[in-house]
Formats: sequence, structure tokens, C-alpha cells
Amino acid sequence: MLTFKDSLSIAQDCISIARQQNAKPIAVVVLDIGGNIIVALREDKASVFRIDIATGKAWGCIAMGESSRGLAEKAKNNPAFVNGLAVTSKGRLLPNPGGIPIIKDNEIVGSVGISGDKGENDEKICIESVKKNGFQTK
Repeated sequence: MLTFKDSLSIAQDCISIARQQNAKPIAVVVLDIGGNIIVALREDKASVFRIDIATGKAWGCIAMGESSRGLAEKAKNNPAFVNGLAVTSKGRLLPNPGGIPIIKDNEIVGSVGISGDKGENDEKICIESVKKNGFQTK
């Protein structure tokens, strides 16, 4: 199970790591296994739209059981499939790097998504924070 305490720690660590790396201002969203928001944080100067983008990245991880980078690769190779997913999910799925599943005991327990910097940087921040908090990812 992914607790509020775990989720808040992951989100706060994402922001701390982003500041250490001089990333652009970010928003971070942590979702439970049902795709519900547990924590959403937005730094000063991160646009209001960043929460929605981070949520879309994280939601795709829950829905498909893989990173948003993996979904982005699928979008390149099979755009009709991913477009179908986006329509079916009513636009909640966003296939861009920056979202990862959160795994405990070999099971996905939630996900985290970041928006604000380059997708690759967002993803690295997610991975570092999740591992720092004792979880694994794909």
C-alpha cells in the first residue's frame, strides 16, 4: 500500500531533487493504484497546467502498468493504439516521459508524475525520489 506519508515524502523529495539539479519549477503528482490523487504539489512559478500534465503522465502509468516513457515509445511505433487509449481514457493518459509506476513487493502500488522540465529530467527525478523512499520502479 502507498500511504499518504509515503506519497508526501516522494513528492517533497522530487521537489528537493529538482532544486538540487536546478531544474525548472515543477509540479508533482502521486496517485494511488486506482488513479486517484494522493498528493499534488506545484512549485512557485510552475504554470497551473503543470498539475494536469503531471497527472496525465502518472495516470498512464497506472492504466498501462509501465512508465510514461514506455507509452511515448508505443506512441511512436503505434500512434493509432495510443490515440485510442487517449480517447478511451477521456484524455487522462499523457504519453510523455516523466511518469513512473511505484512498486512495492513486485506490485504496482501507485505512480508519480512530474511536469516542468524536460521529460527526461522529470523522469530521472521521479526515479531518484521513488528509490530514495524505499520503493522500486520499472
